[in-house]
Amino acid sequence: MLIRREEPADEHAVRAVTAAAFAKPETPVPVEVGLLDRLRTCGAWLPELSLVAIGDQGEIVGHVVCTRGHVEAHPVLALGPLSVHPEHQRRGVGLALVHSVLGAADATGEPLVALLGNPAYYSRFGFRAGTQYGVTPPDPGWGAHFQVRTLTTHEPALRGAFTYPEPFNNL
Repeated sequence: MLIRREEPADEHAVRAVTAAAFAKPETPVPVEVGLLDRLRTCGAWLPELSLVAIGDQGEIVGHVVCTRGHVEAHPVLALGPLSVHPEHQRRGVGLALVHSVLGAADATGEPLVALLGNPAYYSRFGFRAGTQYGVTPPDPGWGAHFQVRTLTTHEPALRGAFTYPEPFNNL
């Protein structure tokens, strides 16, 4: 498996992987597909932090993106969606994508990454409840599912309310 930056020609395949990853019988087009479409067209999109996983046949089997979020007025990152095609799940694709995007985020000097997700899964990457770092979620009901991973340039004084890019507000 190869992890690389998404290229413009990958957009259709990334959309298909996201649709397959989040497909449910009652939802023909998962909300994550529309979210990804809207993120691509907003100012929070960071192409250098949109990564794909390439399978053995050269096909795209996974995708992850970090976009521009904020803690109060300070720029930080929001991770998600993370998508792995169902035929490739539980094979380390998501693990490789998250490690890669965190490494890339750290290399660009970002202070932290926030997400809404399963603590049992994301704790392996060093994510902890945002409240442990004084970073509060947009919705207090998210509790421990709102998580933060600090990076090298993180300063403990970076505290306050987290805001996702605008497209997340329309879910």
